[in-house]
Amino acid sequence: MADIDKTFNEGLWPLVQIWRKRRAPINIAPEDGFPEIDVDFGPMARRTILAQTELNTTSDSGLVRRASEMIPEFVGKSYLSFFNSLLIMILRKRDWPAHAPALFNRLWREQGEFLCDELNPRWLISSIITFADHGETEMDRKVGQTLNVMFSMMKLYESERLYSGYDPSQPFPLTQRRNAPLPLTMPHFSLLEGDLEVNLIAPIMEDARMAPTAGPLSIHLLRVLNLDGRNMFRRLAVMRQEAESEQKKG
Repeated sequence: MADIDKTFNEGLWPLVQIWRKRRAPINIAPEDGFPEIDVDFGPMARRTILAQTELNTTSDSGLVRRASEMIPEFVGKSYLSFFNSLLIMILRKRDWPAHAPALFNRLWREQGEFLCDELNPRWLISSIITFADHGETEMDRKVGQTLNVMFSMMKLYESERLYSGYDPSQPFPLTQRRNAPLPLTMPHFSLLEGDLEVNLIAPIMEDARMAPTAGPLSIHLLRVLNLDGRNMFRRLAVMRQEAESEQKKG
């Protein structure tokens, strides 16, 4: 194992500079026809993207270039789902059209059920993360920020775990547990008595009930997670069953 004294060798503040650089605003030209706040979402929902070149514009703005890169992913989907992705892309930067946050919130308030049915989990996660900065209420922003941290840490952990050689749906054997200290002197999680996952997910569910716009999306995402067998929560549940079975055997 490499001898490293610091995870981030130059310290933490350079990370802020990298983050700020990546949030450079996307140029939107007047001819791009970026929708106004009162745009009718109905035609967007009924319009299906049929080809990768369906932007129909001569503009060479940053928005059009990024849209051209993204649109192949949405062929066969509604233009409304594609428009949601454009809003996310714009709102993740440090500057945006003044009405873009309100447009994003109105989109999810009026078309949230449609988007939950059509978008894959990746874009649903990107959508809830966008609420962290742009939710209209404190609870919308809170639930967005909490799920941002949870899903981001899950992505890091699940990606690292692939190097173990185990499939994402395959729990670790109970007999291979190492009795090593956790970082920051954190106590070990107990399979039989630990309730950390409850203490993590239950407050999110409670907050979601009070988040008028982001709440339904949050609950939908957690239900999708509950049905997906390729994550830490499911593996821990399987391992807990095995541990309980072994305990009963005595």
